[in-house]
Amino acid sequence: MNFDVVVIGGGPAGYVAAIKSAQLGKTVACIEKNIDDAGKQRYGGTCLNVGCIPSKALLDSSQRFYDATKHLSGHGIDIKNIALDLPKMMDRKDGVVTKLTSGILGLFKANNVTPIEGTATLLANKEIKVINNVGEESTISADNIILASGSEPIEIPIAPWSENITDSTGALEFTSVPKKLGVIGAGVIGLELGSVWSRLGSEVIVLEALEDFLFMADRQIARDVFKEFSKQGLDIRLGSKVISAKDDGKKVTVSYQTSDGDESLEFDKLIVAVGRRPYTNSLLGEDSGVKVDEKGFVTVNEFCETSQPGVYAVGDLVRGPMLAHKGSEEGIVVAERIAGKKAQLNYDLIPSVIYTHPEVAWVGKNEQEAQSIGEIKTGVFPFAASGRALASDESVGFVKIVADKKTDTILGVHAFGPAAAEIVQQGAIAMEFGSSAEDLGLTVFSHPTVSEALHEAALAVNNEAIHIPNRKR
Repeated sequence: MNFDVVVIGGGPAGYVAAIKSAQLGKTVACIEKNIDDAGKQRYGGTCLNVGCIPSKALLDSSQRFYDATKHLSGHGIDIKNIALDLPKMMDRKDGVVTKLTSGILGLFKANNVTPIEGTATLLANKEIKVINNVGEESTISADNIILASGSEPIEIPIAPWSENITDSTGALEFTSVPKKLGVIGAGVIGLELGSVWSRLGSEVIVLEALEDFLFMADRQIARDVFKEFSKQGLDIRLGSKVISAKDDGKKVTVSYQTSDGDESLEFDKLIVAVGRRPYTNSLLGEDSGVKVDEKGFVTVNEFCETSQPGVYAVGDLVRGPMLAHKGSEEGIVVAERIAGKKAQLNYDLIPSVIYTHPEVAWVGKNEQEAQSIGEIKTGVFPFAASGRALASDESVGFVKIVADKKTDTILGVHAFGPAAAEIVQQGAIAMEFGSSAEDLGLTVFSHPTVSEALHEAALAVNNEAIHIPNRKR
C-alpha cells in the first residue's frame, strides 16, 4: 500500500499535518498506536488526552471552586455548604477529552485521511513497518513521511515513579485531594498542576533546583508572578535540589539540598515535573537513515526535513519549544512544502502561556534579551488601572511591551493577569505585521475590555499613556 504522505503520530502536530496534506490533494494515512478501552483509536496525542486539554479543564473547574469558596462573598454572593465533588469534576474533564479526541476521526473522514492503528517503525526506502495491537504486522510506503510521535515525561532516577510518585499524567487522575502535595519543578507543568490541587485544598510545596524563577520569562513578570503565587498559597522553594524521593506506600519522603544544608519533607503525593523528552521508542529502524542528536531530538533543517530527503519531523520530536501550537504549525508548513508551496514558520513569534490564575504569557523578546542586542524602550500598564479588570475583580498584574528605541518596532509583548494569553496573541498578530508601538497605540480598542491594557502599554512606550502617569520626558 502506498500513499503520497504518511504521518506517524496523531497528536496536534501529526493529525493537523495529515488533514492539511489531504486538503492539498494528497493521499494520506495517519498511524496512531493509542486505543481506548473499547479498542477504538484515540487520536490527539499528549495534548488532548493527558496534557493541554484535561489540565485546562481541571484548571477551570478548580478556579471556579476556589472563587466560590474565597471570592464570591465580595460580590455579594453568599453560598452555604460548598462541597467538592472530585469524581464529578474528573468526569467532566474526561468528557471534554472524549469529545475532542473522537472528533478527530470525524475530521479524518471528512478530509479522506486513512487512519491506521498500530506502532510504526520507519525503515529504509521510505517503508514503514506497522504492528497493530493484536500483533499483526504489515508494511506500507509513502513518497513523503512526517514523523510526529511527540514526547513523554522525564523520569528521574532519584524519584522513580510509584504509587505515590507520579508524572503529569498521574496528577490528572488523583482520586482524592492530597493533604500535602510535593512538586519537583517550578516550570509550566509544575505550576499549573500545583495550582489545581492547591485550589482544591492541598498544601503544595514546589521544589525548584534553579535560583531563578521562570528564567525564560521577563524578569519583571517573573518577580510579580512569584509574589502572587506565594500569596495564593503555593510554597515555591528556589535553589532546592532534590537528592532522593522514597515512597513507603503511604507517604513520600523527599530529601533535598539548599544553601542552608540538607533538608527533608514528607508528602502524601509527589509530582515529578522536570520536563519532557522526544518519544522515539521503536520509531526509527537501524536503516532509516534519520539522524538524532545527543538529547534525542530528530535533526531537521529550517523546514523540518530530516537527513533523509522526503522524511520530515515535527512537534516535540524536534528543536524548539514543546508546544502544541508550534507542532501544529510545523505540520502545516511541512504539508504545504510537500505540495510545492513556499511555506515557513516564524519561530521568533511563538507565544508561550502558563494557564494559572492569573495567566502568564509572552511572545517575542523579553527586556533582558532585547537589551543584549540594542537600545530599547518599554511601556507598562497595570491591570489595577483597568476599568474592566477592576469590575471583574481581576486587577492583579500588568501588560508590558518592549520596543526598539530607534524604530519603535515592537520586539516583545508580555502579560500577567486576566486573559493574558488572548492579549499576547493580539501582540503576536501586531508583531507579525511589523507593527510599531505607535501603530498599536493608534488602534481603537473596545471599552471596557482588559485588552485596553495592551493599548495603554503601547502608548506608555512613548510616554503617551492616558490612564497612568507617564515617565518624565
